[in-house]
Amino acid sequence: MKKQKIDIAVVGFALFSMFFGAGNLLFPPYLGLISGSHWLISLSGFILADVGLSLLVITAAAKCGGELDKVLSRAGNVLAKVVGIASILCIGPLLAIPRTAATTYEMGISPIIGDMGTFVPVIVSVVFFALTLFLTIKPSKVVDIIGKFLTPALLLALAVLIVIGIISPIGEVSNNALINKNLFAEGVSQGYLTMDALGAAAMAAVIIASISDRGYTNENDKVKLTIKAGLVSGLALIVVYGGLTFLGSTLSTAYGVDTPQASLMVVITNSLLGYPGKLVLGMIVSLACLTTSIGLTSASAKYFSSISNNKIKYETVVISICIFSAIVSNFGVSTIIKFSLPVLEIVYPVLIALVIMTLIGKHIKNDNAFKGAAYVTLFVSILSVSSNLLSLTQISDILNSLPLANLGFNWVVPAVIGAIVGGLIKTKEREEVKEVKEA
Repeated sequence: MKKQKIDIAVVGFALFSMFFGAGNLLFPPYLGLISGSHWLISLSGFILADVGLSLLVITAAAKCGGELDKVLSRAGNVLAKVVGIASILCIGPLLAIPRTAATTYEMGISPIIGDMGTFVPVIVSVVFFALTLFLTIKPSKVVDIIGKFLTPALLLALAVLIVIGIISPIGEVSNNALINKNLFAEGVSQGYLTMDALGAAAMAAVIIASISDRGYTNENDKVKLTIKAGLVSGLALIVVYGGLTFLGSTLSTAYGVDTPQASLMVVITNSLLGYPGKLVLGMIVSLACLTTSIGLTSASAKYFSSISNNKIKYETVVISICIFSAIVSNFGVSTIIKFSLPVLEIVYPVLIALVIMTLIGKHIKNDNAFKGAAYVTLFVSILSVSSNLLSLTQISDILNSLPLANLGFNWVVPAVIGAIVGGLIKTKEREEVKEVKEA
């Protein structure tokens, strides 16, 4: 029992570090800044979209053996592959992994050394991904490296910063929010941007592999330990998010909504600790981003290797991801975030709908219910993103009039209707089975 508790703690801390990366440092202080004294409202939306959804995804993935495609499979092989690949690309070489290196430079290194030309970010990205490659190439060691060594250092640095910020607040908290939006919905939107829920399914595979290496062979034990590790990481994330959001709120009377997100943590640490704060921030950012990069690179490589039936070796995928991510990271944090949101607002709802249906799947006998929910959600999500990008006012008004739209969940009711309609359509396979039984 003692060994099991230690294993849960180590794996849980490793999972926390895999989740806690660039976006998790960027978005909570920004939410605090724009929310002022109402920061708990935006924090609640953020926790729901980040921690809540991540735990749901981990639970669903663990029950499916840690394979993302199995979570999505009842919606059909084509959609499962499309959503699966899109999800892994988002948390992998297109968005999340490059963002870790870009954030390391902009928040962790640049404030210390200043602007030294365009070649420095390139050097930082090369060194960063060389370390990622070195620490990821042996997948069985990933969780131990992160959980035993890197996470304690990261948590200690974060604890120092948050405690000092609570004892000696930087400034007065504004009584009014700085934006004219629903703060809960804004928290949900920022929670999407962390991409943790997308990464959770892929990371579950890494966690289950680590649990197996620790001598747990029973499938039920693996699922239980994975879920418990997820709860440990979720609790740690909530505590840290609360602290960082509060720190951001103490800037709400001195800074505006146009303050670059990447500079907020620099301002916070500099205000609380002076120049040494930049060194502390450099360590926090570097550790947070490196651990996330390691976890995401390993998870992405496992996925792409598995869908090729291991024809493409894990090591080959890791090297490819590191090289490609090093190139993309040099576009900068702001560009990567700007490109991320429309993609995530399409992929996220479909994944969420299928994860929730997977968790209650034993009560749903007809796979067409999954397909109906998935395709309707995809349609609404694409329509929402298109109407925002192209300023299609009439379509936006219709979508905003849907139930839960003010909370950022305008796709929920259409998804339920799609599931019900789909469930009324008999599947060909089930009809054939029925005919065989009758014969």
